[in-house]
Amino acid sequence: EVTFKWLTPIDGSQGRVVITDEMLNIQWEKALLYPAGYYARRITFEPTLRLPAGWQYGTALDTRSYQNGVAVFAPITLEHFADSPLFAGLHYRQIDLDPEGRSPVRLNVVADSAEQLAATDAHITQHRELVRQADRLFGARHFNHYDFLLAVSDRLGGIGLEHQRSSENSVDTKYFTDPTGTLADRDLLGHEYTHSWNGKWRRPADQLTPTLNEPLQNSLLWVYEGQTQYWGLILTARAGLMSKQQALDVFANTAATYADGNPGREWRAMQDTTNDPIIAQRRAQPWPSRQRSEDYYREGAMIWLDADTLIREQSGGRRSLDDFARAFFGVQDGNWDPAPYTFTDVTSTLNGVERNDWAAFLRQRLDAVGPEAHGPLAGIERGGYRLVWREAPNAYSRALNTELGRVDFQYSLGLSLNSANRVTGVRWGSPAFEAGLTSGWEVVAVNGRAASASALSEAITASKDNTTPVQIMLKRGDRFRTIDFDYHGGLRYPHLERIEGAPDRLGDILAPRRR
Repeated sequence: EVTFKWLTPIDGSQGRVVITDEMLNIQWEKALLYPAGYYARRITFEPTLRLPAGWQYGTALDTRSYQNGVAVFAPITLEHFADSPLFAGLHYRQIDLDPEGRSPVRLNVVADSAEQLAATDAHITQHRELVRQADRLFGARHFNHYDFLLAVSDRLGGIGLEHQRSSENSVDTKYFTDPTGTLADRDLLGHEYTHSWNGKWRRPADQLTPTLNEPLQNSLLWVYEGQTQYWGLILTARAGLMSKQQALDVFANTAATYADGNPGREWRAMQDTTNDPIIAQRRAQPWPSRQRSEDYYREGAMIWLDADTLIREQSGGRRSLDDFARAFFGVQDGNWDPAPYTFTDVTSTLNGVERNDWAAFLRQRLDAVGPEAHGPLAGIERGGYRLVWREAPNAYSRALNTELGRVDFQYSLGLSLNSANRVTGVRWGSPAFEAGLTSGWEVVAVNGRAASASALSEAITASKDNTTPVQIMLKRGDRFRTIDFDYHGGLRYPHLERIEGAPDRLGDILAPRRR
């Protein structure tokens, strides 16, 4: 018998907090001891867990018994054991998301307080519709049951992590009590649920390793994460958890980020960002617009929008990327042994949906690099919209910035601020960059007035189409500096505008499926 003590962080500065007075997040691989030299699928565990009195839990593990605070789980292979985490808590609620469905899908919620569990019937219906829309998209299910693990908390460390039969998710404390006021987490469950098909069942061949010790390779993360980012947003909109306009605003923001002239694309292809989890490990970057950071997520989603609209255009609306999803992910119903895929598998399945040189299509976009390289925005215009710039943020951005306490001037002066007027980011090549500004400076005055978001907005607007500079005084530690910005382009925020007479393919993509 061997005994270990697992010393977890008690503060976010030490790492992710996984235990609070009200809840617990167990990831079994953090406390595993197993024999070397065997395939993970050939090692079996029979785990047990002791919890505080009155606590309940959610997990993809099958429970044999739960008495006197001790849960005994059915035997399971190491491969699936490590992929079946657990959320437990004093304040717990389980919601059936597929009543009388062919396999259970449950939402297991733990919260900082009992009041935060109060979901409305309408909100629950939207979560049930998410499950229904995923069934209509993929067809097959690759789990015998699925458990969303959801922490409604500002005490447990944030997480969004996929597993084949479950997912770990954390959201704002107002997720249920003010569902229209929390945009930051809106597509999280849709994203992680999609991973049951994309990434966990259909898995890149270079990520299908025989043991937990063997390093993964990331060459196909633009499918694993990029297409999941795409379907996560689409399913969220189809379920009604996000409105069509909110989804269009998300596409506008993403298109603006990856439009022609993206500073990072000048030197680094999107394909290379699949190495970021290894070389950067999600640490904060001083110049993310130049360095690029896991762009296979959002730029990858734009590539899949490009592919979706191209299939719809060439087939006269008879086929779409939905057909790819069903052909690629929606086979072998009930099988939850991972099925590997390669780049060739992706292109051949696309060709089975709509004939095209998909290898060239994908490689051109994945490997685009240099000052003249184009961003993958063709799907926006083929979808019936164009990217335009206006002097006010779109509604989604305005609400999200308020929620997160940030102010955005990245497409005008080239800087972003937090609610305390501290510079949190500077866009490479922007007026702020050329003036030598970096993160960490505090804006203390604008044109001789006390600094505020409204004062800076008014100053940028007042300088439009004339020679009046925008003057900003900044402070960092015991240093002060004043910058006169010779910028006269006004405020600039991205929006999508309908192209008159063009088919609304993007609207069709976001519309819920009826079958």
